[in-house]
Amino acid sequence: MKILAFAASSSKDSINKQLIMHIAQDMLSEHDVQVLDLNDYELPLFSVDREKELGKPALAKAFLAKIAQSDGVIISFAEHNHSYSVAYKNLFDWCSRIQKVFQHKPMIFLATSPGGRGGANVLAEAVRTAPFFDGDVRASLSIASFQQNFDSQSGQLSNAQIRQDLEATLKELVSC
Repeated sequence: MKILAFAASSSKDSINKQLIMHIAQDMLSEHDVQVLDLNDYELPLFSVDREKELGKPALAKAFLAKIAQSDGVIISFAEHNHSYSVAYKNLFDWCSRIQKVFQHKPMIFLATSPGGRGGANVLAEAVRTAPFFDGDVRASLSIASFQQNFDSQSGQLSNAQIRQDLEATLKELVSC
């Protein structure tokens, strides 16, 4: 299975990116997992005026092409003030002006944070709105207290129950 995975964050130290890397390298190594960095798709702040000026940016088209070439998508959402990160929302806004972003792909949505809610607000919003953009969310999982449940030295989840929950969540994508 060809899987596209990325953290919905532009932070180079993103804990959501650490989670995605763990999944790609350790949990789904038998699949073809391509990990994207949102920093490679940075665009000017979206506005209707900018859209008139720039048209459909090549980076937005390239991002949509990556989704189109995949068999499934995994996104780990960073939560900024109870919502999406600006980096993700801006790219999403540009892409949504071109086509339905998720293109009927089966998806897994994740979120993690240092706090006790694990990005639950942004995750709930992402799951709620995905169908409007042709997303087929097969499962979602919020991972709270990331630093207490992830060993940054080994790059792996240290909490056995959370690892088991994540394995079950990922199975919903790779068994389709």
